[in-house]
Amino acid sequence: MRLRSVTGPGAGFVLGLSVVLAAAAAHADGPTPVAGLAARLSPSVVNISSIHHGSAALPLPKSPDGAQPEAPGKANPNSDGGIPEDAESLGSGFIISADGLIVTNNHVIDGSDDIQIYLTDGSHYPAKIIGDDAKTDLAVLKINANKPLPFVQFGDSTAAQVGDWVMAIGNPFGLGGSVTLGIVSARNRDIQSGPYDSFIQTDASINQGNSGGPLFDMNGKVIGINSAIIAEGGGSLGIGFAIPEDLAKPVVDQLVAYGETRRGWLGVGIQDVTDDIAAAMGRSDTHGAMVTDVTKAGPADGVVEDGDIILTFDGKPIETMHDLPRLVAETAVGKTVELTVLRDGKQQSVSVTLKRLEDTPATTRPAAAATPKPNKKPSPAGTPTLGDLIGFKLAVLDAAGRKTYGLSPTAQGLVITSVVSGSDADQKGLVPGLLVAEANQHKVTTVAEVEAIVADAVKAGRTAMLFKIIDPSGQARFIGVKLAAS
Repeated sequence: MRLRSVTGPGAGFVLGLSVVLAAAAAHADGPTPVAGLAARLSPSVVNISSIHHGSAALPLPKSPDGAQPEAPGKANPNSDGGIPEDAESLGSGFIISADGLIVTNNHVIDGSDDIQIYLTDGSHYPAKIIGDDAKTDLAVLKINANKPLPFVQFGDSTAAQVGDWVMAIGNPFGLGGSVTLGIVSARNRDIQSGPYDSFIQTDASINQGNSGGPLFDMNGKVIGINSAIIAEGGGSLGIGFAIPEDLAKPVVDQLVAYGETRRGWLGVGIQDVTDDIAAAMGRSDTHGAMVTDVTKAGPADGVVEDGDIILTFDGKPIETMHDLPRLVAETAVGKTVELTVLRDGKQQSVSVTLKRLEDTPATTRPAAAATPKPNKKPSPAGTPTLGDLIGFKLAVLDAAGRKTYGLSPTAQGLVITSVVSGSDADQKGLVPGLLVAEANQHKVTTVAEVEAIVADAVKAGRTAMLFKIIDPSGQARFIGVKLAAS
């Protein structure tokens, strides 16, 4: 089983994947007929042919998720004519203005030399790209039809409830305008396709070729853009995903206005708050986004600190780490927002003025040089060793250690020298050669400091320790390691 985007028709037909309405239409609990709605909306949905010009010897761009490119010469089902022989794939889209603006997926048109739009009346027009955005997999096209075109409007995806009826219209397997009906199966799905994943999941039948097509509510408003399916052997397993309107519309508006996106940028690296991290910090929940690094000269530099947990952004709660990038991206560049952060066990408010993401390279600040924590003493004699309690041993990094572990000449701090096989540290992926910069959010430079902090955690009844780990590339992350019974 795998996730796959749904551009391009498959090599054959898969039976039994369409949503079939019950024959007993008169049943009181059955769906209301949608023929009128489908007839009204279908003219605004288009077929998109992404074309790669050149000889047959030229390689075609790789289709998403390894899907095979369309065979040359596939006929357009909406016309007696044919699609040019060098057509690479088919997708879907929908018209959002009478003058020919069209929304689709970026992967439908990515890498194309020529794009043709086919309408339900059999006419077709060349399209130009107004703007595209790989991060959200969205693109806006424009055609000149010299006549007003039927168009649809965005609705409100935040109002869509699990169980609501939805309709998908598109170009599955190159068959042309096809209508399927289903329900919203789930919301806010993260399918690991991009930094802002928050998909609507639906059981309305979606297949290859539906990419870029609209997902309508029963008022005829677009609440999603069909983009991906769970597939096996090239066919859908009945689970589809649509980019929600509340994520798509701001991007579409920016692409129309500027030809590009203008996202807010906070300038922090983040990770999830795991159960073990929460236990190490004495927290009862895993809400928030934990800051692993702060970009030098970025918006948050000097305001947000490594190890902070961001609990709210601009008044909106951060339930999981994944919520923060989307909220930041949706916020206007230059806006000053208030963040609630958890720092040293206390909540406090800080203000950050966002910069523009696309203007700034994705560089992060190296881990700061560790400074000794005062008033920390080694654990008393007779207590379990550090390796017994946390599952690994440490040493101060010296020239020999840098050579042994292939670390840069400027690397400094404490280095993991061995890991107890089968320990929680081992299971969390800790290996010799990684550096430990902090223990329970205290910077450490000696093994004695770590021993004292671990002893304090055991005395306080904590079940885990929080370590800031630096890998050889300089990337930082926090890892919660369970304390062995002392």
